[in-house]
Amino acid sequence: MNMTSETPNWFAASWFGQCLSSTAGRIGRMVAGVGIIAAGLVAVGGTAGIVIAAIGLVPLLAGAFDVCLFSALFGGPLRGSAVRACAR
Repeated sequence: MNMTSETPNWFAASWFGQCLSSTAGRIGRMVAGVGIIAAGLVAVGGTAGIVIAAIGLVPLLAGAFDVCLFSALFGGPLRGSAVRACAR
């Protein structure tokens, strides 16, 4: 029995999952990523700042490439389009 084709994943079908995979959610993740990168490079600086900036790449790239890492973490689809298809 294939759970993804018959029953939508609970997270992907939830309000939060749908919000994260929406256009506004993607833009929000990209803005947050840029903010984390800027904070790391400007506010913190040094090696710690570079590490924080590298962490900021995760939400930036996830939003840019329409990937929902939280959905995959909770057993749902990775692609944002597949998450949006699970809408109730």
